[in-house]
Amino acid sequence: MVQFMDDSRPTMVEEPGDHVSSATGQSPWHLWVVGGVSLLWNCFGALDYTMSQLRNETYLGAAAESMGITAAEMIAFIDSFPGWMHAFWALGVWGALAGSVLLLMRSRYAVWAFGVSLTGLAVTQLYQATTVQPEWVDTSKGMTIFIWSVATFLLIYAVSVRKKGVLR
Repeated sequence: MVQFMDDSRPTMVEEPGDHVSSATGQSPWHLWVVGGVSLLWNCFGALDYTMSQLRNETYLGAAAESMGITAAEMIAFIDSFPGWMHAFWALGVWGALAGSVLLLMRSRYAVWAFGVSLTGLAVTQLYQATTVQPEWVDTSKGMTIFIWSVATFLLIYAVSVRKKGVLR
């Protein structure tokens, strides 16, 4: 909360539960937990995206084997995506990773990065929902709901800590 003192300059006043001190510039403990866990989560997405774009047969082969197909079939599937789909996939992945890093840096731009990430996720999910997928593509709702939940939580969290003055 901002409170005006005699000299009419705003100063930060800590509200219960915020755990933010303007005098010391300390971040709330939950920022480090959310930021750290989200960074780990989004690093996996970045690894998966990178290995997919590099057509790494060893990495894709392990995933393909669990689906009962070959790495070549998986690569052919990835290659069938239109260019704009790859672009939105990249926005989703790299926006989320940037958002996590920016959150840990206490940057207000984390909100924008998570927003970009959600846009990328929405477009790629829409593409998958409106095109014919091979029978081996996992269309389970559980993982989709989990990914959407995490991405939405991160955006809401970033907006919340920005409003509390934690992000600069």
